[in-house]
Amino acid sequence: MQYFNTAGYRDNLARASGRTFDYRTPLSDGSWDAWRADFRAALRERLGLNRIGTVPVGLNPRRTESVECDGYTREKWYVTSEPGVEIPFYLLLPGTGEGPYPLVITPHGHGARGKETYVANYASEEDRTSNEQGERDVAVQAVKEGYAVIAPDVRGFYEMGGEEEWLKSDGKGNSCVNFQKVALMYGRTLIGERVHDMGRLIDYAATRPEIDTSRIVMTGNSGGGTVTLFAAALDDRISVAVPGSYVCTFEKSIIPIGHCPCNIVPGILELGEMYDVAALIAPRPLLIVHGIHDEIYPIEGTRETYGHLRNVYAAMDAESSCELYEGSGGHRYYKERVWPFVRTHLRR
Repeated sequence: MQYFNTAGYRDNLARASGRTFDYRTPLSDGSWDAWRADFRAALRERLGLNRIGTVPVGLNPRRTESVECDGYTREKWYVTSEPGVEIPFYLLLPGTGEGPYPLVITPHGHGARGKETYVANYASEEDRTSNEQGERDVAVQAVKEGYAVIAPDVRGFYEMGGEEEWLKSDGKGNSCVNFQKVALMYGRTLIGERVHDMGRLIDYAATRPEIDTSRIVMTGNSGGGTVTLFAAALDDRISVAVPGSYVCTFEKSIIPIGHCPCNIVPGILELGEMYDVAALIAPRPLLIVHGIHDEIYPIEGTRETYGHLRNVYAAMDAESSCELYEGSGGHRYYKERVWPFVRTHLRR
């Protein structure tokens, strides 16, 4: 029996596909601003962002809960993203210090409980132990650093998941497959929809006098790292980007390794590799956080992307604004370097 030559097929595609927006071209010929504008427009089209939010709709914010926690207040809110779609999120505000506070937005990864994990609202002691070992209480970390925090559910998870998938999985699954299928049929993508939602949350933050929207950080792990990277690449309102356990190369991670379909952007490699996308963030501060034993985003690809980004930031005389922090474990969040990096660059 003969099997399909998968490796040869992939190699052939890679050889035949030139990247239209290879970052090295504008660095060498001085066309960076035009490259950036054209690449962003093309990327928005591939993500389907031009088909999202086309019907004007108000934010329609509504608060459903306010809880006093240890040193901070946690409010639960909903805002409208597009007709018929609300984004549920927690707003955490420090109990000390003076506002307006810098804002940290914390999109979560592929955990069934979504935002609840990031605000340390655990389902059980077992859930607490597992997530604390992975340092996934990211929103709590941020508010205790003195920042306002928006911790949303991303599409496909928890309150932004579909009822059918939730019931079938006994509350342990997600709606990524079904939502991505529907999105693709209409020329959209889940990544694009999630990026759009982050923009709506920033719009809401701008209505809050307690929040300084001139200083916005975005950080999340795994799927949250995906949202962070793409949102920061397309939205200059994000001042500092800290993607965790995602940054690699498409050819070393998304293509050869089994991933959730929500990672797919049709034709992305015709435009650029992951480091080309990440280059759109420059010269804004970018900290890549990654475990050396991450099995689904191999560290070799992470180092390759970081090497390219160092070239970009060096060309912009901004080398100190781009870092790679390598954690000693696997696919998880690593907070050790995150908050010192954020503190330093928000001061600047």
